[in-house]
Amino acid sequence: MWEEDWENAIIDFAHWQGEINYHKAQESLRNLLLNLDLKEEEKQGLETEIAHLNQMLQKLEDSVIQIAAFGMVGKGKSSVLNALIGQDIFITGPLHGVTREIDQTNWRLSKESIGNGEQNIQRLIKGSENVQIQLIDTPGIDEIDGETREKLAHDIASRVDLILFVIAGDITRVEYQALCQLREVGKPMILVFNKIDQYPQSDRIEIYSTIRDVRVRELLSPDEIVMVSASPLETVAAKDKEGKVKIIRQRGKPQIGDLQLKILEILHQEGKSLVALNTMLSTGQINERLIQQKLVYRDAEAEKIIQQTMMTKAGAIALNPVTAIDLFTGAIIDVVMILRLSQLYNIAMTQQSAVKLLQKIAISLGGITASDVLVTFGLSSLKGILGLTTPVSGGLTVVPYMSVAIAQGAFAGVSTYTIGQICKVYLANGASWGENGPHAVVENIINSLDETSILNRIKGELKAKLGRRLIR
Repeated sequence: MWEEDWENAIIDFAHWQGEINYHKAQESLRNLLLNLDLKEEEKQGLETEIAHLNQMLQKLEDSVIQIAAFGMVGKGKSSVLNALIGQDIFITGPLHGVTREIDQTNWRLSKESIGNGEQNIQRLIKGSENVQIQLIDTPGIDEIDGETREKLAHDIASRVDLILFVIAGDITRVEYQALCQLREVGKPMILVFNKIDQYPQSDRIEIYSTIRDVRVRELLSPDEIVMVSASPLETVAAKDKEGKVKIIRQRGKPQIGDLQLKILEILHQEGKSLVALNTMLSTGQINERLIQQKLVYRDAEAEKIIQQTMMTKAGAIALNPVTAIDLFTGAIIDVVMILRLSQLYNIAMTQQSAVKLLQKIAISLGGITASDVLVTFGLSSLKGILGLTTPVSGGLTVVPYMSVAIAQGAFAGVSTYTIGQICKVYLANGASWGENGPHAVVENIINSLDETSILNRIKGELKAKLGRRLIR
């Protein structure tokens, strides 16, 4: 009794942690959509991505969890889904490859569809009452060519929250390749060994052991493998019209309880975390494309601002005869450039914060900035001396004066260009999300997982994928 209470407490804790992750994902996605900051020309070509963001937010608002079934033709994908919901919704039949297109339906959890089992099962059902579960059927993985199959599997798997991979015996080479491809998507998966009624118990156990210990040992844990019989055939005796007894085969009651229970446990313990994690990973990928598009457009505008400022500063410094004013004027022009760039990247910045940013850039430049000051001061002094001696020399120092002025202006322009480029990169990175961005939310979700979680198996892969994205 104590052990059961302790286990329930752990499950409840994971459930509430999932709720926290879920709300963080909602908040993060809402903030992204509210602060897209894309001009009309920047939205061109991104309509699909923006629509997908809105769809994902709606999915979060409606508490939708999507489960997709994959497998080869004839292994019983559709039958497994029908057995789960207790109705013949998905098309099944003797024809090769009945499921030609992606199909889906809602699975309503109830005592009628799951059965009046033990109290813990009914508790799990009650805990998932406010969740919409969509079951998705897919074409057989051997119905289409390898390249198309890989793309279709990746597209569907990247959108759903849980994958059911249905087999009906030992794993074939095609199944193993598809399993590896789906595994790379980084989604939780349950391997469903269907049609176990067609094997004697000893053969069934031997096949299961081979799958568990040899075939998928590096891909899945034993807890992620479930045996079912979605549409079992039973041999019964029946009388014909003449009263003669004949042996016939008919469909029996689906043996699907273990799979139902496994899905219920995942939904209750990790359902919200599954959706939150999936949403944030997809959102992070889309956000990267949005940022890149924005940066491409705004980079050209930023270059114009930097070039204009560079020419303005070069001209102002070259024409100004007073040494002290040279340095002051140059700083003011750089600050104005920073303010213009901040407006371009839609980052709020006051004059004071622009000055602080200029100071930080100057410090980061180190010796370059010091040389800038020394050269500017030296050339300004020389230019001032030449300017004062021009009347005395009868105009002979005009040419040297102009040469020094041009050199000083050019050096000042290069300095501004360097500052502008650094500032542009800084502000462009600032256009990202910051602390509440998708990567931060994903990290929070990953770090909250316990060792028994089905998500824990893919924690390392997710962190590696997240790391690669952050490096880029």
